Amino acid sequence: MPLHWKMAIGFFSGLFLGLVAYYTAGADAEWVQWLTNWVTQPLGQLFLRLIFMLVIPLLFSALVVGIAEMGDVRSLGRVGWKTLAYTVIVSAIAVVIGLLLVNWIKPGAGVDPVAAQQMLAEGADRASAIVTSSAEQPRGMDMLVSIVPSNVVSAAAQNSILAVMFFALMIGIGLVINKSEAANALQKAIEGLFEVSMTLIGIVIKLAPYAVFCFMFNLAALFGWDLLVRLGAYVGVVLLALSIHMVVVYSLALKFVGGYSPVKFFRGSQEAMVMAFSTASSNATLPTALKVAEHDLGLPRRISRFVLTIGATANQNGTALFEGVTVLFLAQFFGVDLSLMQQVVVMLVCILGGIGTAGVPAGSLPVVALICAMVGVPPEGIGLILGVDRFLDMCRTTLNVTGDLAAAAVISRGETD
Repeated sequence: MPLHWKMAIGFFSGLFLGLVAYYTAGADAEWVQWLTNWVTQPLGQLFLRLIFMLVIPLLFSALVVGIAEMGDVRSLGRVGWKTLAYTVIVSAIAVVIGLLLVNWIKPGAGVDPVAAQQMLAEGADRASAIVTSSAEQPRGMDMLVSIVPSNVVSAAAQNSILAVMFFALMIGIGLVINKSEAANALQKAIEGLFEVSMTLIGIVIKLAPYAVFCFMFNLAALFGWDLLVRLGAYVGVVLLALSIHMVVVYSLALKFVGGYSPVKFFRGSQEAMVMAFSTASSNATLPTALKVAEHDLGLPRRISRFVLTIGATANQNGTALFEGVTVLFLAQFFGVDLSLMQQVVVMLVCILGGIGTAGVPAGSLPVVALICAMVGVPPEGIGLILGVDRFLDMCRTTLNVTGDLAAAAVISRGETD
């Protein structure tokens, strides 16, 4: 049985049993708490930790090898500029779709005040921690400077993905320029690191159906559908915007820019999409996306390695869209009237936020808090959406990963291995 079918079985069985537990016993039942705290949550976290343990060496080696296989600096520059242009344009379209829908439907104006106060109170502690962490994030010029690591080992230890990617970019450019025997030996060693990382991840991925079951059981058993219903308009706007972007924008880009069949693309991307939805992490899905791009979509290896590795952090259309919708939703809820110019600023920051957001679960929440503070919306308001964020995180990560694969397909046009 194909892996994505096994994951689908784990997904629906976990969701079903979780909902049964929630509506028959309740989230506060002793056995439900014991099961989630001591069985399903630890098993799910163990799977993610195994993936994250291998992501840094995989990301580093895939990017270095992808750049080295470009052959010359001009080829690297051409693919790099195409990737950057595609990322900015498609992310901008995503944010515009989100802002248009949230201005039209106005989900923030219809939230029940009593339920909202309860949700804000329940999420107060976590919201405060997120707001504090957002204040500690580097901004402006400091953020640009932090991309260049003074110590790459320290950057890897702190999970500074952009800094590790910059180091990998420099090593790859060095291998393109230097064609000595020693440089070739280093490239072979890094290719070996990539192959070993993929082999180990292939072993870990076999546990994915069980991990997916655990993730979905936890989500359903602890939250049910109640929170989704209470924030139905907000959740509906986010899902509608994500759906329009995936089905319409990606299909048009694939067909008319990439010359690639949208039907063939979405059929071949199923395994990566299920993994993205289940883990809510672009970084954790990177190994699966690399395999799908090469074996299921038939994309040139050097292009897919470069674009997907960069895209796991930089090409996050779903994250940019979600951030824009959430900021305007909270502005509507708190009665903050944002001018057209302020919404344009929100759009630009969301595009940058989609490029710099960590590809891990809930990585976009500190960016949302930061943007809220910039435009005068109380950042503590993110406590309102914390209960539904896990589900929406799964949805936007699916769009992020699908967008990375779409970018690789579009940029591959006219390129060969």
